[in-house]
Amino acid sequence: MARQAIVTDKAPKPGGHFAQAIAVEATGKLVFISGMVAQRPDGTIAGLGDIEAQTRQVCENVKAAVEAAGGTLANVCRVDVYVRNMENLAPIHKVRREYFPSPPPASTLVEVSKFTHPDYLIEMNAIAVV
Repeated sequence: MARQAIVTDKAPKPGGHFAQAIAVEATGKLVFISGMVAQRPDGTIAGLGDIEAQTRQVCENVKAAVEAAGGTLANVCRVDVYVRNMENLAPIHKVRREYFPSPPPASTLVEVSKFTHPDYLIEMNAIAVV
């Protein structure tokens, strides 16, 4: 599945590791990945108080889900990211660059006041075409 970055000068340039838009020839299956948090498979929380470590665990969880569907992170076309503190953009995008190949997925990132556990700092859901 080839992803194509859509770029226009009539909209602002991305301020992080994401695309303005992504086009995909949609042959295959759509995979909708639920919100992943920094919980390890054994139920413990990775990186307490550490946004970079939590982002890495979140990306590992998204990776595991897309791989279970037969794909890779290169198949992810869109992510929605929820964070407790918008000031953490730099470490979040640093980790995203490690996980998501170019062109990166389209993305929305918003700050929220609470998660399902008080120690979570980030949550990400994703859509992939596999």
